[in-house]
Amino acid sequence: MKTSLYISFFFLGCICLSSCQTSEKKALSSHVQDWLSQDGKTEFLSTPFFAAGDRVYLVGHQDGTFPDLGWHVEGEMGGIWNHPIKLMDGFSASITTEGATYCLNQADQFINYPIANKHLFRVAVPGISVERFQFVPDGKEGVVIEFSFQNNSEDTQSFLFNFTGHTDLQPVWLGERTGMIDNEDELIFDNKRGSWLGKDQGNDWYVLFGADHTITDHQAGIQDPCGYQPKGSGTTGMLSYNLELKKGTQQTLRFVVAGSYTSQKETERTFDDLMQHAEKYLLEKKKHYQEIASLAKISIPDKTIEEAFTWVKFNTEWLVREVPEIGRGLGAGMPDYPWWFGVDNEYTLKGAIATGRKDLVYATIELIHQLSEINGNGRIIHEVSTNGAVFNPGNINETPQFASLIWWVYRWTGDREFLATYYPTIKKGLTWLMEENDQDGNLFPDGYGMMEIHGLESEMIDVAVYTQQAFADAAAMAAELGYQADMAAYQTLADTLKEKINREFWVEDFNGFADFIGTTEEALHLIDAAIIRADTLNKPWAIEELMQTKKRISAYPKDKKQGFVIFHNWVVNTPMEMGIADPDKAIIALDKATRFVNPFGVFVTGIDRDDAAAYEDGSFVGSKVFSYTGAVMTLPTGVSIIAENNYHRPDRALDYMNRMTRSFSFALPGSIYEVSPDYGMMSQAWNLYSYGVPIVTQFFGIQPEAHKKIIHLKPELPTDWNNVSIERVLVGTNELSVAYKKTGRSLIIQIDQVEKDWEIVFHIPFGEWKQLLVNGDDFPIKNSVATQGEKITIEIMK
Repeated sequence: MKTSLYISFFFLGCICLSSCQTSEKKALSSHVQDWLSQDGKTEFLSTPFFAAGDRVYLVGHQDGTFPDLGWHVEGEMGGIWNHPIKLMDGFSASITTEGATYCLNQADQFINYPIANKHLFRVAVPGISVERFQFVPDGKEGVVIEFSFQNNSEDTQSFLFNFTGHTDLQPVWLGERTGMIDNEDELIFDNKRGSWLGKDQGNDWYVLFGADHTITDHQAGIQDPCGYQPKGSGTTGMLSYNLELKKGTQQTLRFVVAGSYTSQKETERTFDDLMQHAEKYLLEKKKHYQEIASLAKISIPDKTIEEAFTWVKFNTEWLVREVPEIGRGLGAGMPDYPWWFGVDNEYTLKGAIATGRKDLVYATIELIHQLSEINGNGRIIHEVSTNGAVFNPGNINETPQFASLIWWVYRWTGDREFLATYYPTIKKGLTWLMEENDQDGNLFPDGYGMMEIHGLESEMIDVAVYTQQAFADAAAMAAELGYQADMAAYQTLADTLKEKINREFWVEDFNGFADFIGTTEEALHLIDAAIIRADTLNKPWAIEELMQTKKRISAYPKDKKQGFVIFHNWVVNTPMEMGIADPDKAIIALDKATRFVNPFGVFVTGIDRDDAAAYEDGSFVGSKVFSYTGAVMTLPTGVSIIAENNYHRPDRALDYMNRMTRSFSFALPGSIYEVSPDYGMMSQAWNLYSYGVPIVTQFFGIQPEAHKKIIHLKPELPTDWNNVSIERVLVGTNELSVAYKKTGRSLIIQIDQVEKDWEIVFHIPFGEWKQLLVNGDDFPIKNSVATQGEKITIEIMK
């Protein structure tokens, strides 16, 4: 009797302590109120958002709901994921007061922060406003969700709050290839935590959800009071809480959803940790993102671009995916491409290293390399799920692009061990590329590149260009590592390929580079398919052009091989992107490329454009079955930006960047969609290539040779960029900041660096310059000037 009485008092004490702490603790959202945020648009409340973490993430709609979405695992790409498993389809929340139930499924406003998101329900419940705030701590297998209730009435409000969680413990895409079989879920009530524990009945997959408040009731297997019925093999558990709010007061209720694909104990450990230390982890995450924002921080007249660039760096961090048993690296896009890709990272990581993310770059390269080892021949994988199942062992372009990525990163880090680690794979890969994929021995490998159009797998322009660049970069690597024979052979191939691309891919009649080189028979089949496509999309100009092309080449011998322009695919700009196009051809081709744009950027496939594209700047109306037909995308636009800068046309480059930036916050605040402005992935990794590379390495002109302790400055400043700066650019052990100021007939360059013995080589921009001063001293006018020091001032005058 005495023992029972003690336990009862102890239990009541816990209730009081829990209730008191809940009413007095500071809301988590208060820690981000004074930081960056982006408000969503009312018309996009029924579109996706996600709360990002490197282990777990949450995907739902901005209105607070969790509809079935996605196609890789059909209808299952939303909810809460802890790769390689899903934890929950989502949850609903409702308030019952005075006999009526009000569902929190129609938020009035959505606000996105770099590290969290918020849904505001101002009118859903009479007299009460509700705020739902969530964030995902990095390195943890769980998410924290906090509801804040504000009494706006003149009376005390007593109500029942219901949280209904929908478990759906199931494997990731391609789970069956590694023996991951989904089973029905079961629920067990955890009395100690006042929470529901969900378990897949055939696997050690767990999810645990509950709040920091004493429950009033709990029910399992019930109908959701808000009518939410997701698909799948999951089950439903409701938790109810009695709350009371005096006039003008606020109260918070903090939930944790934790999971594990290995054990119940890990799930419980994570749940307890997040419940106790949520505030600490939120502040740690904020500090991490503030550091990301401070690296390669720009100040430019185009404030929307400046803001978008900052958020694109955040977007990249949102896509980090870690599965400890496999590795850590950048996923491609959310919600349907959360796993790892070779080529996506071969673009993205160039921007990542230029914006100070050596840690992420190294981890991702190590992961892609490790996953590619299964090929055994240096071929770089294309796509692999988070359970390690490889879907595509690699398109042809990915192997040469990996070589160029390694050289690019080496120039930024000067890490010789890094270079030596990957050189053997590059050497094997280039051998595989040429010996197994160049069927006719003309040095142009055959097979899919970036354009995966059925039947279009001949000798592709992008594959040829990236192959040429790979051999040029491999020659530089071989020289650096002392492999003279390799260097000579690779450089010879690079030189030969550059000449052949300019000669054999150039199609004079079309003023541009060919989509591909193939036989007449191959071209005729593709033209027929392209005519059907153009007719379906009602593009009369494209039909007419294709019919004329077909008529002209029908008289050619069927086995005649040459370059053909059929689709006007964006990849025809890769010779300019890599800077290998002859200048006269480049200008002609770049001028022609301006035909295939709309207000948001460059069409993936040029024949999809028509006259209406000039003014179609609303939402993208895509097909019900996901397709890139008719799409304008950030990667093609980024390639055009880089291409224009390579041929000293920064104003043209800036025009493309302004087009691309029109997609910023269009649908998901703080993000840029994969397909402009609001289709496909709501956040896409390679956007960092399209911003980071041109801004850092071209507009500001920072092009390092860290292995030599040299930083080249080759600015391509747009006309209106009269007073611009970039801070904290990390190069090897150095840290660089640069400011450019145009005053009348002069350009003043202020350079600050941490390592005073590093050499700064400033390349004089095009123009009629008459005087050059370095720290006040006269220097002769020439193409470049080299100097050292912590603080350097260069002034050139006309």
